[in-house]
Amino acid sequence: SPSSVAPAEPATTGDAQSVDDPPSARFTWTIDNFSRLNTKKLYSDVFVVGGYRWRILIFPKGNNVDHLSMYLDVADSGTLPYGWSRYAQFSLTVVNQLQQKCSIRKETQHQFNARESDWGFTSFMLLGELYDPGRGYLVNDICIVEADVAVRKIMDYWSHDSKKETGYVGLKNQGATCYMNSLLQTLYHIPYFRKAVYHMPTTENDMPSGSIPLALQSLFYKLQYSDTSVATKELTKSFGWDTYDSFMQHDVQELNRVLSEKLEDKMKGTVVEGTIQQLFEGHHMNYIECINVDYKSTRKESFYDLQLDVKGCRDVYASFDKYVEVESLEGDNKYHAEQHGLQVRFI
Repeated sequence: SPSSVAPAEPATTGDAQSVDDPPSARFTWTIDNFSRLNTKKLYSDVFVVGGYRWRILIFPKGNNVDHLSMYLDVADSGTLPYGWSRYAQFSLTVVNQLQQKCSIRKETQHQFNARESDWGFTSFMLLGELYDPGRGYLVNDICIVEADVAVRKIMDYWSHDSKKETGYVGLKNQGATCYMNSLLQTLYHIPYFRKAVYHMPTTENDMPSGSIPLALQSLFYKLQYSDTSVATKELTKSFGWDTYDSFMQHDVQELNRVLSEKLEDKMKGTVVEGTIQQLFEGHHMNYIECINVDYKSTRKESFYDLQLDVKGCRDVYASFDKYVEVESLEGDNKYHAEQHGLQVRFI
């Protein structure tokens, strides 16, 4: 079958393609005697984009479906070195030869490898539509198929050196512990807190998996001096979590409270006693003022964290404004003021 390769977007005279532009090309495959093809699947000629060899794979009568099946295939996958992979963004098109705008085009992207060396669409278009001579997809029993392929660079995350690039390393995810990792990184980056953790007394006989202070000290030390990402299993074991618990999604606010309470308890009677309170305790005043009677009440309360509403708030300041806005309690929420009975109140 005749075929051709051309730039996906031909440059006009005077245009210079940037060296950063990904290599891309359009491959056009003209298939003759399409309705008389007597094969389950059919490959196009090989074409090259980005230094890689590609081809189109079609199932003219469908890949066990009542649709045309069409894929982009790595032509030399069987001879490539072990561990190969390549990433491409591509589209596949069945050209409508009567009305160009009615052509059927589908886009996708994929990282090709030995296990998935072809990628595309099992149900590309209905066979009844494709083979209907009045639709324009088959003219004189010719079908024209196009592939637009853009080869992209693969970000090799395994070779990324976080320590070298940023000065910091990450925490490994045990499966559903990203909320915990976020909290630990936040606490680690509070220098006073980190110093207090280092000053918590531990003994040579302590095991990290059975001691929260030692597990946290070990974790912070590794975050500070390790060249690779750090595991959190010792710490979660010190929480009393088994493997199943680690895979459960917990509430980060609750974890913060539990961790703070445990550390506060372990710091009692040591040189760092009171650190958690000193660092994280705040106070708010709860004001109550009645409208119809001369009654005011003020109550001071302490907190280690605040639960702010973020829905509909453009930033954290708007959340704080919402948190402290005046609330009128009426009906069942009326306040029982001393010697005045139920009253409408403002908080």
